[in-house]
Amino acid sequence: MKGDVVLEAENITRYYKVERGSFQKPAILKALDGASFQLIKGKTLAVVGESGCGKSTLARLVTMIEKPTSGELKIAGVNIITADKKVLGDLHKKVQIVFQDPYGSLNPRQKIGHALEEPLLVNTTMGKKERRDAALNIINLVGLRPEYYDRYPHMFSGGQRQRIAVARALMLNPEIVVLDEPVSALDVSIQAQILNLIATLQEQFDLAYMFISHDLSVVKHIADEVMVMYLGKPIESGSRDTLFRKPHHPYTRALLSATPVADPFRTKERIVLRGELPSPIAPPAGCTFHPRCPSMTEICRDKPPEPYDIDGCMVACYHPKTY
Repeated sequence: MKGDVVLEAENITRYYKVERGSFQKPAILKALDGASFQLIKGKTLAVVGESGCGKSTLARLVTMIEKPTSGELKIAGVNIITADKKVLGDLHKKVQIVFQDPYGSLNPRQKIGHALEEPLLVNTTMGKKERRDAALNIINLVGLRPEYYDRYPHMFSGGQRQRIAVARALMLNPEIVVLDEPVSALDVSIQAQILNLIATLQEQFDLAYMFISHDLSVVKHIADEVMVMYLGKPIESGSRDTLFRKPHHPYTRALLSATPVADPFRTKERIVLRGELPSPIAPPAGCTFHPRCPSMTEICRDKPPEPYDIDGCMVACYHPKTY
């Protein structure tokens, strides 16, 4: 990936201890088990996979809500694992997040103008008039009217509330914005409006996006790069066009086969995975996907595959599809 790297992750993990009773040792839940990627200024990395694959854990690490258990996570060249509180405080301004539920992320007792000004009040020395002007400016940028400044969240539709959430994320002029399922709670017609707004703001402010989603049709519309995750590990990553045109990993192919296509004359292979997603407390040995993989052989049970380059995509699989 070329361009200005604003975030770099190298084999980051996040493990949690899970208590199992008075006479048992705590179990280790491997929510994230070795992810490496970059975020590039002006580009969008989409992270996709089933529920429980580690997408939201990854969002918490990138936004510094939690620290990785191991590995390196560098923002603006600074490793957040070893950084002190002052440095972390400065880095927090560079990374913001937009949550899935636009209503749940807003204080119902706080007027929109005050919600937008709050990051400036906490993190800057701007005066009252400067903060108000900045809030009104961002309200205009996200396509809302100035009179909305004095209204409460319950007075807005879901799409308008998500515009407000996007506006709040931009108040500190961040370099990175994590979008955690930002349109999944919205009607399809409103989804398109928010996605177009997100794309326009990225171009205007040269933002790096991490776009977390399970909807591959949305990902195809907005992403530059795609990282497919399974049970805490990236299993395939590459450019959007390459990955959608030539998916190599059996899991990626299964995900894409489940995506609806608006073409009644197109024949499409439907791959149905057997079984359920294994527990991250007791992941399978070898390749974690092997219990559900139609191409599984003995080596898949014994040894985890290392990712390697195929047609420009990094694929962790012993039996990838070739084209």
